[in-house]
Amino acid sequence: MNLLSSASVFSFFTIISRILGYVRDILIAIFLGTSIFADAFFVAFRLPNTFRRLFAEGTFNAAFIPSYASAKIEGKKKGKKFADDVLSSLLLILLFIVTLVEIFTPYLIYIIAPGFLEDQIKFNLAVELTRITFPFLLFVSLSSFFAGILNSNNKFAAAAAAPIILNIVLILSLFYSFIHEVDYVKNLSYGVTIAGIVQLFFLTYVTKKFYRPSLNLSLRFNHKVRFFFKKLLPSILSSGVTQINILVGTIIASFQTGAVSYLYYADRVYQINLAIAGIAVGTVSLPVLSKAFKMKNLKKVSNIQNKSFELSLLFSIPASFGLILASNEIVNALFGYGSFSIKDVEMTAAALKFFGYGVPAFALIKILSNFFFARDNTKLPFYISTFIVLLNILISVSFFNNIGYIIIPIATSISTWVGVVVYIYLLNSKKILLLKNQLMINFIKILISTVIMSSILLFSLDKFTNYLDYNYNYKAVYLISIVSFVGMFYLLSCYLFGILKLKNYKTN
Repeated sequence: MNLLSSASVFSFFTIISRILGYVRDILIAIFLGTSIFADAFFVAFRLPNTFRRLFAEGTFNAAFIPSYASAKIEGKKKGKKFADDVLSSLLLILLFIVTLVEIFTPYLIYIIAPGFLEDQIKFNLAVELTRITFPFLLFVSLSSFFAGILNSNNKFAAAAAAPIILNIVLILSLFYSFIHEVDYVKNLSYGVTIAGIVQLFFLTYVTKKFYRPSLNLSLRFNHKVRFFFKKLLPSILSSGVTQINILVGTIIASFQTGAVSYLYYADRVYQINLAIAGIAVGTVSLPVLSKAFKMKNLKKVSNIQNKSFELSLLFSIPASFGLILASNEIVNALFGYGSFSIKDVEMTAAALKFFGYGVPAFALIKILSNFFFARDNTKLPFYISTFIVLLNILISVSFFNNIGYIIIPIATSISTWVGVVVYIYLLNSKKILLLKNQLMINFIKILISTVIMSSILLFSLDKFTNYLDYNYNYKAVYLISIVSFVGMFYLLSCYLFGILKLKNYKTN
């Protein structure tokens, strides 16, 4: 297996999904801007979508793949039995959670958006929309199970492509609402749940070559299933620490008008790189890393760790510099249309800039937690993640009244970087982190390439400043051209330095 080629396949479909997500968000920005309808929808969408990211973007895999791989080693029948038991139990648990949330939705909205209570119309709308969107959690979580089956067989394309369905359905719902002049936010909300159903059917069909489910709706767990669920909750909290921090930010931001929307749009921009540098690399490396640990092949473990680290830095460092230097131009070109005003651009760009400082940390957290997950250790990452979230809350709450919503991306970035330092220290102290000197040499090469790329980016932004103005209709075309040019230059520079060659990322 080759980490770069597998990550590239995963990244390709993820990028397609993110691009369609941007189209979706541009349409939402045009039709809804940062109105109360947008805020209400984003809160209603945030909760099930956060769970989607928690389950779909490596977290479920972190608990499932090592246990599933271990069961398959004992035989195909035992692997199938373990998968059936997990699926049956997961279905019953999710049905219970969804039913509970549908009943107590107003209390949930009070918890995740307490600031909405000041506006009863916004609060009631958020409750109504959440009841429509929340069943999405059931379907997307079950989809993640089937994605885990595929990933454990080193098949990454279908699982990465599945989220494309959500964006296509939501784009179609917006066009339908526009053409028929009906309620945008309600149709968007229904679209979320419909997309979850379609996505589940798609992954069930694709997975049938490797697994055909046999449901046994019983909560009598054998020891392996109990062990899996014992790992799952800490895995969700630890692997999804960035998403939990964003959810915490949404809660705090609800006290400031428009802040939920500013953070949502900023989050959408930096997530595309996180999907490549953290989620893609983490997802494709976990199965082989887990197998290497179980086979006690330390040489292979070291190789996978170093290449995962390097790939993550290769993609995240230039993205971080790009978001910091061009945050205003990026937000302006992507969302600066219709109801999305110049002020909205400035406020969103400020949030994006500070998220940019944390992008390498957001990616590395995914990679570093895998080094524990592959050893079936989810407790220690859970404790680290709890610390990160509490630190984030402490910083956000302490400074929110003084500087407003902008403290949320600042706190998220700071707390995640602290988490990275803690991870490295603990991994090193337990002699689990088997890094080589070559990694530091390649890191310096990545930095040099990034500095060169950043210089070209600044020159290009200055040269085409008139074409990136808020009032220029084709600003997105110029931004995409500039980003593509500097991105290609960066990749060429990395290739010439010898750090972007396919043979370098073989796991054997």
